[in-house]
Amino acid sequence: MDGKEKNGGIAVLFPGIGYTCDKPLLYYAGKLAAKKGYQVVPVPYGNFPSGVKGNKEKMEQSFYNALEQAEEILKEIRWEQYESILFISKSVGTIVSSAYAGKHHLQVKNILFTPLAETFQFAGKEGIAFHGTSDPWAKTEDIVSGCKMLGIPLFVTEDANHSLETGDVMVDLDTLRNVMVQVDSYIREKK
Repeated sequence: MDGKEKNGGIAVLFPGIGYTCDKPLLYYAGKLAAKKGYQVVPVPYGNFPSGVKGNKEKMEQSFYNALEQAEEILKEIRWEQYESILFISKSVGTIVSSAYAGKHHLQVKNILFTPLAETFQFAGKEGIAFHGTSDPWAKTEDIVSGCKMLGIPLFVTEDANHSLETGDVMVDLDTLRNVMVQVDSYIREKK
């Protein structure tokens, strides 16, 4: 440990395109991490092009743009000071967080909200994932296959979209609660 005392944990929030850190999945997961003693750091990147969904070139541009912004936002963090690193990410943020962890050789615990198929090109084997079967951004079979390949537990919500919502408010609130129970359990086990 090179004689320096380590801090507890750090939890970094990587948003999606249009799904900012103050939206329910990231907001409540961040609050749960803070309650467990993690220092929570949002990565508020943005400036994405319009019409990204279904456009491979714009998705790639969005990924590189977000990764570059994440590098700038997180450049002062001394990762070696932390006993535990938790990346909480959503959509394109799952690709960005996984690529960032790999580039910096970080041992990270991951909470992957609605990952995209490209996430599994970079993702490590430590994490949990959440997906809705009506997600227009990701095919269920691709997400199931990617999680299975890495041994990542996957929690699937039937008929839910890219925000894990069905359109029925009461169902969506139940889903959010169930997701946060899993998140809380994962954070507690992995701290």
